[in-house]
Amino acid sequence: MSEAKTVALKVPERHTSIVVTSISGPNHVMRELAAGSERNRQRFYVIGDVPSPPEFHLDGCEFLSIAQQKQTGFRIAEASPVRHYSRKNIGYLQAIRDGASSIVETDDDNLPQAAFWEERVRHQAVPLVLTGGWVNIYRYFTEVQIWPRGLPLPSVSAPVPDWASLSVTQVDCPIQQGLADENPDVDAIYRLILPLPVRFRKDRRLALGTGTWCPFNSQNTAFWEDAFPLLYLPACCSFRMTDIWRSLVAQRICWENDWRVLFHEPTVTQERNEHDLMRDFRDELPGYMKNGAIRDIMESQRLQPGVDHIHDNLRVCYQALVAAAIVEKAELSLLDLWLDDLTTALRR
Repeated sequence: MSEAKTVALKVPERHTSIVVTSISGPNHVMRELAAGSERNRQRFYVIGDVPSPPEFHLDGCEFLSIAQQKQTGFRIAEASPVRHYSRKNIGYLQAIRDGASSIVETDDDNLPQAAFWEERVRHQAVPLVLTGGWVNIYRYFTEVQIWPRGLPLPSVSAPVPDWASLSVTQVDCPIQQGLADENPDVDAIYRLILPLPVRFRKDRRLALGTGTWCPFNSQNTAFWEDAFPLLYLPACCSFRMTDIWRSLVAQRICWENDWRVLFHEPTVTQERNEHDLMRDFRDELPGYMKNGAIRDIMESQRLQPGVDHIHDNLRVCYQALVAAAIVEKAELSLLDLWLDDLTTALRR
């Protein structure tokens, strides 16, 4: 660990951890995350990669370089490709081994708003969307024509049920996706042709019922312990699809446990890092072409209910994606390493 381990920070035995992956040195966002973590007695991890600076020092933060990741003893740290967002998996495992009871993940360009630090509640009474098929949840948070990254393009303008028609239901939501203001998580097509910034309304949250789909990302997302296996980010796909394809697998497995994915008001403001939008477009092409097929594949899988079956359900889902040539066979080996490392980390 780097000297930044002034995080011997007396956190409670069971606590929330913040996990970020970054190739930058400490910036404004990471300083805010570190300071907020210290104030709220949480742990904050930054997972580096090959281009990360050789020295990284930030009070309130635990930074893991590639070398330090390999020293964790997690087998996936040796096997995971470098220069890939999926190295964030190692941060999840470290947080779990250190006693996290929930994990909030974000990125190094998402500035936390005050509400980001408020206590998250797993069980909530919220409007439930039960349309079946794809739904553009952004339409409930703004009048602007905008859609989340990963939503199939034919579903962008599809009608959604009127807000007043949604039935408020008590739901168990161990995965919760917060929105981002100003520069939200949209695809390259949106950024190339439509205006930003956009701010979302803060007085709504909703959950998706069984059979209803919307991609969620890794930029402002909370997972409770039961759902930790579903954190797994696949490596045998593009940077722009890893969290989106994870979300489709996770949603399908959630149904088996009567879990709902919650979408809630923005609690971060994205100060977006510089991107090559045409490169993003190229990396998103697999999603434009395959997300509909992934949904069909997921819906056709026979899975088993119960937390004890989540590992097996993950294997079934990724085996189906390999059989459909959506991810490479090497993904199955990485998934097995993840599940083995996770089992070890949970023993703490």
